[in-house]
Amino acid sequence: MTNSFYGPLDDVAGDAGHADHPPRMGFFTDTSVCIGCKACEVACKEWNLVPDDGFNLLGMSFDNTGGLGANSWRHVAFIEQQRPPPAPTHTAVTVDLPMPSFELPGSGTGLDGRTDFRWLMSSDVCKHCTHAGCLDVCPTGALFRTEFGTVVVQQDICNGCGYCVSACPYGVIERRGGDGRANKCTLCYDRLKGGHEPACAKACPTDSIQFGPLDELRDRAAARLGVLQDGGIPEARLYGESPDDGVGGNGAFFLLLDEPEVYGLPPDPVVPARDLARMWRFAGAAAGAMLTAAIGVFAAGRQA
Repeated sequence: MTNSFYGPLDDVAGDAGHADHPPRMGFFTDTSVCIGCKACEVACKEWNLVPDDGFNLLGMSFDNTGGLGANSWRHVAFIEQQRPPPAPTHTAVTVDLPMPSFELPGSGTGLDGRTDFRWLMSSDVCKHCTHAGCLDVCPTGALFRTEFGTVVVQQDICNGCGYCVSACPYGVIERRGGDGRANKCTLCYDRLKGGHEPACAKACPTDSIQFGPLDELRDRAAARLGVLQDGGIPEARLYGESPDDGVGGNGAFFLLLDEPEVYGLPPDPVVPARDLARMWRFAGAAAGAMLTAAIGVFAAGRQA
């Protein structure tokens, strides 16, 4: 099927073999209204029986999980940042991305300068990509595409090979210590089959995490982006919603208030399978050249 390796794909569930299926479901995370309460993290752990990950104090922020992993299927990032100055309406906005620092914003200017900062908070999750690198490389079929267009790991089939870990462009999936099997968000597949929304979205008190049909969420996100930009926040942007990006668009996308790198997200994620056809062409051409050279050497030897 066209675009089975990369690019826009109108029907991911149909491409996976689901002939009769519901609309593709997903998440839209509006980070502009996230308050960092971590209700999503707690709800995810409780519903999916995800083990605790130590609750360590990292010393870099109020975030105590650090990132997504086998025992953190939802991760709320806390980013303390100098507040960008108001931008003139007639010029393009540039965002300064300094090197990470352990110093608090305003620490060198006294009390008067310590109000000139903001918190960027964002609840990260598996992106349930249109073209999922983890799904492409799984040798056992442990990863599969559901009828809702999401990507799920079957724990009883996973052999812990780890191919999916290196294939994910977002660094989402991880093997759990002990049994070595891969773990990540399932978008609460069991709840979806019962007609319920995922636990994290259900628990979010500000509707920062919104769940629903993906096409509807994209329209909602575009409208929200317009409101923020018209309201004087020109740096607001959508991340992962475009079907023309390197993974064909995400089933879980975000509204950000700064560059993706600030949130620990790759600026241009690409599914490994994008270059697969070109790699096979090069390999075929190289094999053909080697065969031609070998025949030439053999023929020259016979003539001698």
